[in-house]
This record gives sequence, C-alpha cells and structure tokens, in this order.
Amino acid sequence: MEKKYLDKPALKVGLFGIGLNTYWQQFPGLKDRLSGYLETAFAHLGKFGAEIINAGLIDDAHKAFQAGIDFRSANVDLVFLYATTYALSSTVLPVVRKIKVPVIILNLSPEAAIDYNTFNQLQDRASMTAEWLAYCGSCPVPEVASVLKSAGIPFHQITGTLNDIQVWQKAGEWIEAANVAHVMSTNVMGLMGNYYSGMLDIYSNLRLQCTTFGGHIEIIEVDELTGIRENVTREETVSKMTEFERVFQIEPDCVSTELTRAAVTAVALDKLIEKYQLGSLAYYQKGVGVKANEDTMSSVILGNSMLTARGVPVAGEYEVKNVQAMKIMDIFGAGGSFTEYYAMDFNDNVVLMGHDGPCHPSIAEGKVKVKPLQLYHGKVGQGLSVEMSVAHGKVTLLSVVETAEGKLIFLVAEAESVPGPILEIGNTNSRYRFPIGAVEFVEKWNEQGPAHHCAVGKGHIASKIMKLGDLLGIKTLVIC
Repeated sequence: MEKKYLDKPALKVGLFGIGLNTYWQQFPGLKDRLSGYLETAFAHLGKFGAEIINAGLIDDAHKAFQAGIDFRSANVDLVFLYATTYALSSTVLPVVRKIKVPVIILNLSPEAAIDYNTFNQLQDRASMTAEWLAYCGSCPVPEVASVLKSAGIPFHQITGTLNDIQVWQKAGEWIEAANVAHVMSTNVMGLMGNYYSGMLDIYSNLRLQCTTFGGHIEIIEVDELTGIRENVTREETVSKMTEFERVFQIEPDCVSTELTRAAVTAVALDKLIEKYQLGSLAYYQKGVGVKANEDTMSSVILGNSMLTARGVPVAGEYEVKNVQAMKIMDIFGAGGSFTEYYAMDFNDNVVLMGHDGPCHPSIAEGKVKVKPLQLYHGKVGQGLSVEMSVAHGKVTLLSVVETAEGKLIFLVAEAESVPGPILEIGNTNSRYRFPIGAVEFVEKWNEQGPAHHCAVGKGHIASKIMKLGDLLGIKTLVIC
C-alpha cells in the first residue's frame, strides 16, 4: 500500500450519558441498566475510527465539572451526549461549556416502544416507574436544548432507538465530518507560483481560508522545485518510471525523453511535499523566460496526479478554493478530482465535465492513460498529460464558494457518472447525469456564483458535507 502523507493524530470524540442520582436508591438496578445503554452506544461509536473518550454516566454537577476537565484535557473535537433518562441540565452545561465543541444529543429509546401489556401487569407502582424511567430519555432533551441554545453551544440531535442501524449511520457521518474538520485544521497547503492572469473568479482571500478551516498556507517558489529537480538521481528517476508503469497506461506514442522528464519532476515534487509536510498544493506558473522553470512546469502532470492519489490533492491554476474542496472530498474517502464544465450534451441530457492537468487515478474508470500533447491549451509548453473518466456510478460535486459578503459556503450536487462518448484529448473527461436534468442543474449551480472549477468524488455524500458545514459554521446549499 502506498504511503499516505501527513498521518494525523486520531480524532478524539467525547461521550457521556446523563441520569439523576436521586433515582438510584429509589429504583435498584436502574443505574446499571442505563449504564448498559451507554456501553452499547460506546461500542457503536467505536466502529468509526475515532478515539472515543467515555466519561460515563454523569448524575450530578460535580461529576459534570470533572467530565468537562477530562474532555478539555483530551482535546476532543466533538461530544455525544446520551440522554438515558430524565436528568437535570446542570449535569450537562458544566461538561460542555468550556470545551467549545459541537454536541450531538443522542435521544435514543432502548426499544421501539414500551411493552404496555407487560408493563401494566407489574406488581407494584415502583417497578412500573423504574421501567418507565428506563424509556424516559426523551424527557430531558428540551431542557438540555434550551440551556445549550442559551449558552450559544451548537448542538444537533439523533432520535431513534438504541440499536437502529440508521441511528449509527448518522452518528458515523458526524464523526466522519468531525474528522474532516480535524484534518483540515492542521493541513498545510502549498501555494506555488501565481494566479492565472485575468481568471478573476479563482482569486481567493487566504486569510478567510485559514480563519474558516484552520491550517497553514506555505508560499513556495517554483525556483525551489526546479532546484530540487536538478539534484534528482538516475536511480530515483528509474524507480519513479517503474511506478508510472504500474499506475498508468502509457500510450505507445509517449517518447522516453518525456517520460524521463516527468519522472524527474515527480521525484522532485515528492521531496518538496516531504520538506514542507504539505497536505495539498495549488500551483500555476507560465515558466516563460527561464528555461529550467518552463521545463519543470511543463512536466508536473504525472507527478501531481500521483500525489493526488496519495492524499495530497493538487489543483492547477492556483485554485485555492478548489484544492480545499478536493482535500475535503479526499478526507471523506470520495476522491476529489479537479473539474469544470466542458460541454453540454442535450441529446443525452448530460453535462460533460473535466479538466486538463493532474487527475485523480484512485477514482478513475479503468486505468489512467498517459498521452503526449504537442501543446497545453492556454498554457506554455508541451509534454505528457493524463486522460480518464471518473468511475461510473454515484458522484458528488463540491465547490467552496467565496460570497460577495466575504464568507465561504459549500455548494453541492449529487449526480451519476454515466458511460458514453468522451473527448479523447488527453484530459480528464466525464459525463454526468443530474436528477434535475442538465439545464436546471447548470442554471441553479451558476446562480450561486461559484468559481468555474469544482471537485468531484465518488458516492453520494451531500449529507456528510452538510454536517461538516454545520460543524464549521459554513452554510451548505445542495442543488440536487
């Protein structure tokens, strides 16, 4: 398995249940029963890859204070609160007030309904009350919600039964979204070169990116990549060319000198990524006037495609907003390939979308083809390029949009990548069918004012992106 750059510390998620200590002496066995519910929740949450910090059943304010200290010390990114029975809101606020992370309220009944016949045949009212309290988790939720709302603590709810698969799918999506936010908060984005002159929609507010997502932006000179390239060894080059043969389908008209040139640059890119510990990269430079730089920048496509497949998405044209979208899609496990409108096919009701430059080999339909181009349209130089379609099936499009009000929003659409003829011009190219039709899609998408680039990934993950938006305070618009 290939190395994934920048392995991050595991996401830490807090879990606690609430109950009322007055009940324990009144109703023997109730506390153990409720604690069992919490252990079941702990087991379910542990299946999603995060480290779960279980603070146990909190039944008074003093335990709540300590749980808050423990969660803060553990640096949790998200907290699940399981309302097991009626409990005072004073068992909640001290836990979450200082850690300043979103709270997911688990409003879960142990079963779909109380067995009324059995319940009403119990021998005494105390036993009946104890049984009722074991199903009483919904009771404190309005009280808890009221207090969290007043305190300005963001919260969300999952309502259902303890062993309902859909409940834990939703919980898993919250953990996945929290993990994306967690990784983005420490991601180092490299910016190499400069903007494509006159492409006004891709100009970005870098400070806004950092204040919204966190992370760090490292400004890098193309000269540095050229300098690294000049010291790549023959052995490193041969090893990279062997890697090319494994990853790509190299077409017969690709000459060895171009493959060697691309391999040298790919090795240099690997070293640049390692030096700055980059988790993503946006780049562009004409290369005009300095032959060495032109040689570098006209041979980056294969190396950048391989980086993208390894968890370091690379966006051309210095597209900061879109490399953020690509990184988000990649952390979700969906891929995240650079794309834009190519054309519309009104006969088949599809939109053709793709882009020149790096692709995402991990989400390709079949093996990525490497083809020589005598010119890079709209750019300087010539060299090798890649051609692929995104794997047929469900896909999601994501655009990180900078609004006129100076905020970021997520623009999302779910579609299907479908087979059919593509433009075999040495670029990524796919046919996408939208449930609302091609015309309505492009008009609804365009009216939100996104840049002309977006990221596309496998699967339908709009619900996950919406949860990420909720965690980050980013408005999410789902077109379809």
